[in-house]
Amino acid sequence: MASSSPTRIELPVLDFDEQEPVLFESPLRAINAQAEKTCRLVTLGCKVNQYETQLVLETLRQNGYREAKPGESADLCVVNTCTVTNSGDSKSRQIIRQLSRKNPGTRILVMGCYATRDPEALAELPSVFEVITDKRELPDVLERHGIVDMPSGISHFEGRKRAYVKVQDGCILKCTYCIIPQVRPGLQSRPVEQIENEVRRLVDNGYLEIVITGVHVGHYGVETTRGKSGKEPFRLWHLFQRLDRIPGNWRMRLSSIEAIEINRDFINAARDCEHLCPQFHPSLQSGSETVLRRMRRRYSISRFLDKLHMMKEALDQPAFTTDVIVGFPGETEAEFEETVQACKQAEFLKIHIFPFSAREGTRAAEFEGQVSPELIRQRVERLAEVERQLAGDYYRQRVGKLSQVLVERVSKNHSGLVRGSDERYVPVELPGSEADIGTFVTAKGEESFRDFLRASRMETIDVS
Repeated sequence: MASSSPTRIELPVLDFDEQEPVLFESPLRAINAQAEKTCRLVTLGCKVNQYETQLVLETLRQNGYREAKPGESADLCVVNTCTVTNSGDSKSRQIIRQLSRKNPGTRILVMGCYATRDPEALAELPSVFEVITDKRELPDVLERHGIVDMPSGISHFEGRKRAYVKVQDGCILKCTYCIIPQVRPGLQSRPVEQIENEVRRLVDNGYLEIVITGVHVGHYGVETTRGKSGKEPFRLWHLFQRLDRIPGNWRMRLSSIEAIEINRDFINAARDCEHLCPQFHPSLQSGSETVLRRMRRRYSISRFLDKLHMMKEALDQPAFTTDVIVGFPGETEAEFEETVQACKQAEFLKIHIFPFSAREGTRAAEFEGQVSPELIRQRVERLAEVERQLAGDYYRQRVGKLSQVLVERVSKNHSGLVRGSDERYVPVELPGSEADIGTFVTAKGEESFRDFLRASRMETIDVS
């Protein structure tokens, strides 16, 4: 495996917990510029998919593959698919056809959730030579085609200073709107030693923020002790306590957590961790008790808000982000208004708003009372305005406060300023230059705006 830092490439900046399919192409850099084998990788979907593509990327890299140049046909194309929505399926098929057309003679390997759900449909597409229905079989499949020694974890994450680390796979819940438990069933947690070694490598290689992610992160370790007497439980909070011992100027962030999984052990561990960001993503989905029952979610609104209140009491001004589905079948105006009020009570910094889209194969797709697209659009706009107001309120609370900003880019709209995210996931603009990208800068909030916090620069932290 190459030990030098990867060449920087630009990828789209993604929202922290974006769940809609996101397409990016991640080209491989050559170990050996004279290598004859060429490849392209395309990923649709979530952070877990992006992590898994990175793992394949590093496997191919250490097996002598290089990036196919513009206009050059790639010998191998890998497509990591998404099936969260119907559009994810269609985008996956479209990408495969494009790769086949633009890379004559290529072989296309298809993996991901859509590959698990409907392998027959994908196998019929042009140039597809293998469809992996179970990612646990990926090392064996690659080995059959001469690609050996798949690493147990990643060492780089192309194009950025923030790296995702997958700690578990699988979901056992039965939410009526979600297809994922059908394509990623069961629970499988990675060994803590493997995760720790991976995080150490990433920190040593200059990654300043590690995002702990998985299909259901809060169930990390659950299957290792369920039904087994005498074995000490090792849960998510034990994991981030263990990772917190890794030295250096870096930080970790949890991608998501179910409110029902927040308990005193979790809160106490979060309070005591030096590297853990005080920003959490408990997924609300709806603020209406009746809608939550139709969704088969596992909590009441009062209990959800109680958990957030417990965290606010224990931690220093924690920030909360969430997901909300708008227009779930049967959602009335009164139920939508309950969601609005719950969001206001929670004081979310950011709300990822998803207009309901009936997913074939889920119970909710067959429910009566499907809400019209126009009404869904109106409600999305209304909730988006509430989100902007709540974000502005939180930004104002940070005026006069110090924070550590990971600089990600030069400001698009203001000369002489750079933009990044602080530990609470607040977007911050402050004086700086391109040389600051990928570094931590201590900033002091000076003025809040509708979409960001303007800050003064205090000092740059040397992370070399």
